[in-house]
Amino acid sequence: MTILSYLKALNRAITDEMERDEAVCVFGEDVRVAVTNVTAGLVKRFGDGRVLDMPISEQAFTGIATGAAMAGRRPVIEYQIPALLFIAFEQIVNQAHKFSLMTGGQTRVPVTYLIPSSGSRDGWAGQHSDHPYSLFAHVGVKTVVPATPADAYGLLVTAIRDDDPVVVFAPAGAMGRRQDVDLAQLAPVPLGVGRIHRPGTDVTVVAVGHLVHAALEVAEELADTIDVEVFDPRSLHPFDWQGLAESLERTGRLVVIDDSNRSCGIGGEILATAAEQMRLVAPPKRVTRPDGAVLPFAEGLDRALQPTREQLRHAIQAVAKTGSAR
Repeated sequence: MTILSYLKALNRAITDEMERDEAVCVFGEDVRVAVTNVTAGLVKRFGDGRVLDMPISEQAFTGIATGAAMAGRRPVIEYQIPALLFIAFEQIVNQAHKFSLMTGGQTRVPVTYLIPSSGSRDGWAGQHSDHPYSLFAHVGVKTVVPATPADAYGLLVTAIRDDDPVVVFAPAGAMGRRQDVDLAQLAPVPLGVGRIHRPGTDVTVVAVGHLVHAALEVAEELADTIDVEVFDPRSLHPFDWQGLAESLERTGRLVVIDDSNRSCGIGGEILATAAEQMRLVAPPKRVTRPDGAVLPFAEGLDRALQPTREQLRHAIQAVAKTGSAR
């Protein structure tokens, strides 16, 4: 067994796919010097022609990647800051995402958009701390949020091999995670297949990204009184609705913890779909950032706007006490 960090898992996934497929290339700002360490060692191994530094214009190089993908390459774009996706949103959603649909599948656009350290990074302030994965799930772009190093590797590999655009959010709260793995067993993780990290019978907690680890800690704290099942969707579009339905057949109760803004967030969509289509014996709850949250520079205020273990604990306890007997 080898200890694999989340960051190294991302680097290893890109390295392995560049080794496997000469069409895979990397675009971004400062990717040759690996300012985020995600692209460390790639220039030395694969040369300048496949690891390309881009000018400071996200709209421009995101559009370039679309053209390169249509011409037969498989670009991986690294964005250093999650808010840069807002600048590139039109290129991703209105161009790359729609080409294959508008041509009846005659055109493929295999681009991977990687956002390392998405979300809050200890006082990076309002323009650097967003977690906009719900926006991409909303418009139908394939969207993944890995929680563990093994899933970071497997989901990024799958994204690179996919013939459609895929956005990969690597949460800042997960980047420091380490995991004992058998490197030979690392493999692609299919999109749309969730993972149960902890089975339970009383309450299902759906946790997105790094919050899986918070949910597991709270579940252990409550283990003497409430048996919590922790469900990690891994990909938000496509979403594993069947897996969630099976979990709720066991528990009948649902709490979602999601590090994005409350209104129109993925947490609300999960609750709504469960209420419409699945077995619930109690009203579900969600723990999120507040409506319209913009995280401030002050670290204490930054933390105050993010979902917490205490909020999750109270939500689980409240849901466990309500509803009809099963």
